[in-house]
Amino acid sequence: MNSIKIFLEKLIRTKEKKYIPYGKHAINKRDIISVVKVLKSNFITQGPKVEKFEKEICKKLDVNFSVATNSATSALHIACLSLGLQKGDIVWTSPITFVASANCALYCQAEIDFVDIDIKNGLISICELEKKLEHAQSIGKLPKILIPVHLAGTSCDMHKIKQLSEIYKFKVIEDASHSIGGKFFGSYIGNCKYSDITVFSFHPVKIITTGEGGIATTNNLEIFEKMGKLRSHGIEKNINKLENKSNDKPWLYEQQILGFNYRMNDIEAALGLSQLKRLDNIVKKRNDIRKFYLKELHNLPVKVLEVEPNILSSVHLLVIVLDKEYRKYHSEIFNFLKNKNIGVQLHYIPVHSHPYYKKLGFKIGDFPVSEEYANSAITLPLFPELNKRQVKKIIEILKFEINKIGSNFI
Repeated sequence: MNSIKIFLEKLIRTKEKKYIPYGKHAINKRDIISVVKVLKSNFITQGPKVEKFEKEICKKLDVNFSVATNSATSALHIACLSLGLQKGDIVWTSPITFVASANCALYCQAEIDFVDIDIKNGLISICELEKKLEHAQSIGKLPKILIPVHLAGTSCDMHKIKQLSEIYKFKVIEDASHSIGGKFFGSYIGNCKYSDITVFSFHPVKIITTGEGGIATTNNLEIFEKMGKLRSHGIEKNINKLENKSNDKPWLYEQQILGFNYRMNDIEAALGLSQLKRLDNIVKKRNDIRKFYLKELHNLPVKVLEVEPNILSSVHLLVIVLDKEYRKYHSEIFNFLKNKNIGVQLHYIPVHSHPYYKKLGFKIGDFPVSEEYANSAITLPLFPELNKRQVKKIIEILKFEINKIGSNFI
């Protein structure tokens, strides 16, 4: 029996060595010890670890409040609700994002629309945003909320977005699912200096993980309290805030609004607390790997998504965009890498092109730059444990296929 177990373990390890995923969680001994301590404690949910995690996030990011949730999708939902989003309102976001960035508006029965991107960095185009806002104002259809997406860990131009929000009176939720540990002009993303709320994801392939999970940060006490209530069934337990003042029983609680079960548990929070301690080191490793990629990719007909000098990207993803003459071979190159056990991905299929969104009235051609990006972008593997030998292997395989295609041009 033991010999079979050893054989299977060896087989699994061999397969793992051959396959390089695009992203991978990193769990160390301290993480495991932290989780085991909670499993042996009196609380594995609704205990003290979640609040401690929230406080440590606030301290790290220099923000007043945070609300931990079971996913970033949940955090986006309660963020929208806490800003009063409802039927008849409009939300704008980027087409190049995971569908949750747009779905959160629909959960609130609001309308959704998109702003095209800048293909150089994959972020919302400020030029397109300004034009769209001017037009929306002229027809009386300004958004109530803008959700800029910090794709791949790189912040959007939050200075300009803040200025525009003051002119056109919309609220801002930063979808920073990729970006914890990143900085904008020297300050951590998530301090909400330029926004009402910032949302992070702790999915296993993100910068740090809680298994699943997310968090929303804010500097506004009213928004914080509303999100906290929405996270847990709309229930209020603070005796000083109960609406029914006629009964002073100490065990009382009230459901005051319609909420959800979006709570993070203590097991997840313990893992997050442990990982948060090495956040800066993780971001540094990711940036070092990106620099090595840039050096090795230098002579190939591809561009890595740009990062402006005043931004520290958390480098959640390493996305290359093929030069124009190679874009018709996008699928061919993608499939070649995949067949060679390189875990490439596309981040993302433009949201407006999904069947569900087409049923809402969107169509191909609505956001041409996003569509061009999706037909030329490839996410290459990047995670802290990725070594230089593996990066060279990835680039050698990519180079081989590109050179083969390039020979057709001669």
